[in-house]
Amino acid sequence: MVAPARVNAPEEHVASAYAASVGVLPERPQLQGEVTADICVIGGGYSGLSTAISLLEKGHQVIVLEGARIGWGASGRNGGQVVNGFNAGLDTITRRYGDDTAAFFGRHLQEGGKIIRQRIEKYGIDCDLKEKNLYTAFTKKHLLELEAKQALWRRHGMDDHEMFDRASIRQHVGSDAYLGGMIDHSGAHLHPLKLALGEAAAVESLGGRIFEQSRVVSVDYSGPQPVAKTAAGQVRCKNLVICGNAYLGKAVPALLPRILPVSTQVLATEPLSDEQARDILPTDVCVEDCRYILDYFRLSADNRLIFGGGVLYGGRDAKDIAARIRPNMLKIFPQLKNVRIDYTWNGNFALSFSRVPQLGQLSNHTWFAHGYSGHGVTGSHFYGKVLADAIHGDLSQYNVLAGLPWLPFPGGRLFGAQYSAIGSFYYNLRDKLGF
Repeated sequence: MVAPARVNAPEEHVASAYAASVGVLPERPQLQGEVTADICVIGGGYSGLSTAISLLEKGHQVIVLEGARIGWGASGRNGGQVVNGFNAGLDTITRRYGDDTAAFFGRHLQEGGKIIRQRIEKYGIDCDLKEKNLYTAFTKKHLLELEAKQALWRRHGMDDHEMFDRASIRQHVGSDAYLGGMIDHSGAHLHPLKLALGEAAAVESLGGRIFEQSRVVSVDYSGPQPVAKTAAGQVRCKNLVICGNAYLGKAVPALLPRILPVSTQVLATEPLSDEQARDILPTDVCVEDCRYILDYFRLSADNRLIFGGGVLYGGRDAKDIAARIRPNMLKIFPQLKNVRIDYTWNGNFALSFSRVPQLGQLSNHTWFAHGYSGHGVTGSHFYGKVLADAIHGDLSQYNVLAGLPWLPFPGGRLFGAQYSAIGSFYYNLRDKLGF
């Protein structure tokens, strides 16, 4: 059963379970005319908000420009899972960039989650935070990969992982689909849009200004003071920070080759009874599996199952989301076959070719961060803090991250989407065959 689709105006939040549960949102002005600022941040998602909060805490004057509403993009549509680490594993980072770079990443595996918890505590953000996340394995190969990850992270000082066999994982997930898994006791899950809205309120409490419905159409960073232009105004600033990620569009042509928008799909069931909720997720952890094209799910505060998965490269929206991912949900939880689907929505994340996030400069006073490749909840908070530290004068962490090489997608965005789809098919086939 699927409830009728809801359609919101393009400049409003997508019609998700998250948007339906936040109530009346504050109205923020649209940028009109020319204003000046110490720092202008483009993007009202986690990257932009994290950077803005860190800068404001250091005493800077900050303006945030959001093209639609706060949390309108990936920050308000994602699965809500606070997953430690990065898309590219420490083994891959070691192989590509060496032991010193891997040690740097190893020291910061949990940094994003720590920043989120600090902000929630400091600014009183009510975003339904729940602890722990679980990785699930379908095959022996998946279990071996999890064991290797546990051992590798231990070598870098992170020892919050616990392995489960088939019997013990059944205590956390009411499904016979899994051979075992691994829990991260320092992971978590939350209401992603509430987190973004709470962080926006924190920005304003610190004296920052936020303009909504102010999509940046172009930037000029050729002079000593960068300019961000919208349809109705512009901001001239000492430092410009670009955090548009997958929703930046073509406003900054120099960044187009660096990332590829990728769409993922999410559904939310009707509220489950307490008995149903305990049956499928007895300990209320969030879950993601170990496949290349993975599924992820959790319970919301009102007992809806939030279930996501699937990708469309190039940022195209799936037309029938329920038809794409409801069968995956029922493979894990066949007991939910008669449960109604109340909401479905698409959301884009920014994929980098290396699967490592990127930050850097387009000029002496123009900075950017993007490309979290599906690990943006935590990655954006860490990278936002690093950007703020660099602008404030501490380049120690920034220099490590900005110095990493990057490669464009073969064939640009058009053919890059096709290239990635072919690679995805290959790895998905390996998962199905157990290789």
